[in-house]
Amino acid sequence: MPKLTRRMGGGEGFSLAAVVSLTTLVCGLPLALLFAVGLAPEGTVTLAPLMETAASRSVQRALWNSLESSFLSAVLACVAGTGLALVIGLTNVRVKGALVFLVLIPMMIPPHVTAIAWSQALGPASPVLQWLGLAPAPGSPHPVYTPAGLVALLALQHMPIVFLVVRAALRAFPRELSDAARVSGAQGVRRLTRITLPLLAPALLAGFMLAFISALGNFGINALIGIPARYTTLPVLIWRRLAGFGPDVIANVALISVLLALVTLVLVATQTLLQRGMRNALVGLPQQPLAVDLGRMRGAVEAALWAFVALALVLPATALFATALVKTYGLPLAADTFTLANFAEILFRQSVTLRAFANSTFAAAVAALLIAAISIPLGYFLIVRRGTARRLAGLAAAQADIAYAVPGLVMSIAFILLFLRPLPLFGVSLYGTLAIILIAYVGVFLAIGLKSVTAAYVQIDDSLDDAARVAGARFARRLLRIYAPLVAPAAASGAILVFLTAYNEVTVSALLWSAGNETIGTTIFNYEDGGYTTLAAAMASVTVFATVLVMLAVNGLARHVPPGTIPWRD
Repeated sequence: MPKLTRRMGGGEGFSLAAVVSLTTLVCGLPLALLFAVGLAPEGTVTLAPLMETAASRSVQRALWNSLESSFLSAVLACVAGTGLALVIGLTNVRVKGALVFLVLIPMMIPPHVTAIAWSQALGPASPVLQWLGLAPAPGSPHPVYTPAGLVALLALQHMPIVFLVVRAALRAFPRELSDAARVSGAQGVRRLTRITLPLLAPALLAGFMLAFISALGNFGINALIGIPARYTTLPVLIWRRLAGFGPDVIANVALISVLLALVTLVLVATQTLLQRGMRNALVGLPQQPLAVDLGRMRGAVEAALWAFVALALVLPATALFATALVKTYGLPLAADTFTLANFAEILFRQSVTLRAFANSTFAAAVAALLIAAISIPLGYFLIVRRGTARRLAGLAAAQADIAYAVPGLVMSIAFILLFLRPLPLFGVSLYGTLAIILIAYVGVFLAIGLKSVTAAYVQIDDSLDDAARVAGARFARRLLRIYAPLVAPAAASGAILVFLTAYNEVTVSALLWSAGNETIGTTIFNYEDGGYTTLAAAMASVTVFATVLVMLAVNGLARHVPPGTIPWRD
């Protein structure tokens, strides 16, 4: 690295060394330490402890449940997300902007809030079903507390991911393909099956794998639905083992985490190999795809779309707010049971809730800004530079991808192992502080911001860098005066996604929070887990309202910011 620094020039070489070292510290080093504890507990690499862990019946059952629920939910998410992307992206349905915004909301709502909302929407105590006279009889089995209910909620949670991936692929299609097929006499269904879907194969695989991996590491739904259903998955098993303490709990949990990480890495490698064989070279500029005229069917299709939105959003949201407005869980919402005491309790009496909102806002905002600041120089070395600089930047980007792909609960264990002891030279431990949550957010979500920035760098002509060099501009000036302004919208888009993702998450912070450093996600989970259902519903309602309010505020800036800044806007 020192030789490279001298060869590239002090500023450029130092910047490369800084971003690569920082990425390795927050992404690669925690995972390396996790694997070292799991595979080399006494300094010598051995697979015996891992094989012994894998042979455990409880681990095998949890692994099978994780793979089964993740696969089935990914299939459902892929079907629903692809269908919505095709209908909204390729037909002449109206109010597309509002539909896209509403379809993406489930992805921004915390999974544990989704679990709470649906459990209150479909159970015997559901205020909505009681109003309609459709509530199950008291004491009857809860329809959500089943493996099928868990799979359905995971699919609903991750369907927007598939929708985003497929919609982006549709917008990259050259219009000439559709024109040529139409001139050749191909009707809508034939164009879809012979042209659109085959060309979408890489995007469909990417969406499926993203949904699969996201479901594999999901903690909120797996815990709040899986535990009552007696359907334990690996993330829940890790949480239970760590909560049980014991002399060898860290080593035991590390081994289960290594097993889950290995499964994830195998899935990522499989996706990479499959996508290489599916790649198709498209010739032509991406344009607005053809709007297929639905004719007399447009009204029915639009009604089906809005019915889906109502089912996915309005029903659970109504049940969630109704539960928050009753005195005791299970009572129907009526004039004599209505109360605002639950909201007053969490907003004015419970200091933990206000502290959680402050902690989550601070940690998510700072993490988003740090990720944008890291992504701009790292993207430059990854796309613009060549040779050794690009290879080092590629190594850093690969670490970020792995840290994002590995389930958040596994990364939590990795950060505990890294920061459990006091920092060298400083003698201060970050474990049990808000700082460890902030650093974990940067490591886990760096890939989100980096993907957006690198996509913007790809579109920048290399001649800009050459011209700036000829004019005598050094690295810092080129980066700040040329590249940073050009990729700023993409960096802002990535930062918005990072903020919305980290603001409500519970998977990463579930094992990292401590008294005084609670987050929104952990506070809601603790309320529900402790039996304070109405308080959990009130806290979740405020969180949903705040999330939608933030999205609307960001959406309102669309006219005042460059195109591409708002993630869900074209």
